[in-house]
Amino acid sequence: MFSNVKAALVGAGIAISSLAAHTQVVKIDGSSTVYPITEGVAEDFQKAKKNAIRITVGISGTGGGFKKFCRGETDITNASRPILVKEIADCKAAGVEYFELPVAFDALTVVVNPKNSFLKEISIAELKAMWEPAAQGKITRWNQVNAAWPDAPLKLFGAGSDSGTFDYFTEAVTGKSKSSRGDFTASEDDNVLVRGVAQDVNSLGFFGYAYYAENASRLKAVAIVEKPGKAAVLPSEATVLSGSYQPLSRPIFIYVNSKSMDKPEVKEFVSFYMKNVTEIAKEVKYIPLPPKAYETNLEHLEKGKKGTVFGGAAGVGVTIEALQMREAKL
Repeated sequence: MFSNVKAALVGAGIAISSLAAHTQVVKIDGSSTVYPITEGVAEDFQKAKKNAIRITVGISGTGGGFKKFCRGETDITNASRPILVKEIADCKAAGVEYFELPVAFDALTVVVNPKNSFLKEISIAELKAMWEPAAQGKITRWNQVNAAWPDAPLKLFGAGSDSGTFDYFTEAVTGKSKSSRGDFTASEDDNVLVRGVAQDVNSLGFFGYAYYAENASRLKAVAIVEKPGKAAVLPSEATVLSGSYQPLSRPIFIYVNSKSMDKPEVKEFVSFYMKNVTEIAKEVKYIPLPPKAYETNLEHLEKGKKGTVFGGAAGVGVTIEALQMREAKL
């Protein structure tokens, strides 16, 4: 089949090598949480360039995206948490240097089915009782977590192990990244989790705020009690900006391969991203960073300030203000 296509192109006076030379592609993969922002930027960029540059955006989860990125297979990776120690080592071993560019804040959201009439708030301690490894096969009913809750099956839906959301949630809730029970419905595709919770009255799940906001008529967000004595706080732009939605408020990122920045199409796309992400982040229900943060990102690119300011940790509890202070010191 390919030979027939090739023959037709050659017959029309179009060389395959010429087509390849004129098709500039920017390869992106990684987090499903960051995907709506990057996909939105990519669509606007391709329109502005009249499709002269093609942007491909895959979803393999933050962990899966870093595996590809650290092998040099992608130009950019979406990440819903900072790069971790092993990923830093993998990138270093492969000679991959990178720029860490925060693009927005997300309110990681705990949701239940809208027909759930008893759960309006939940504490981090109660979430830990549900999700810690010791709960596997044992904590299977709501009243085992809180005696005031009904004697009904507890069905859990959450991010898969290659997801940065899984890493962040487990560290924030159980105290250790990737430390979780395994007997729950897991997926790197947040839409699968949305459907699961929307279809089961006994369910509870977690994912990025954008997926909740897009499906607010099918889901109910649960207010989070960080510590005993603290007020329950619902996820919103206001509670993330104020720093009161803790510990499930988090920065999200793109990482750019420094060698890829030598390609004009990548450099142009990243610049476009930083100059247009504010509006697109709002459109897809994430919280944009202050304008100075995007200016700092562009300065880091211009001055070659590579690496991470998180030291290989997930960065639980970082506020927007604290993030800006870290980035300023890079």
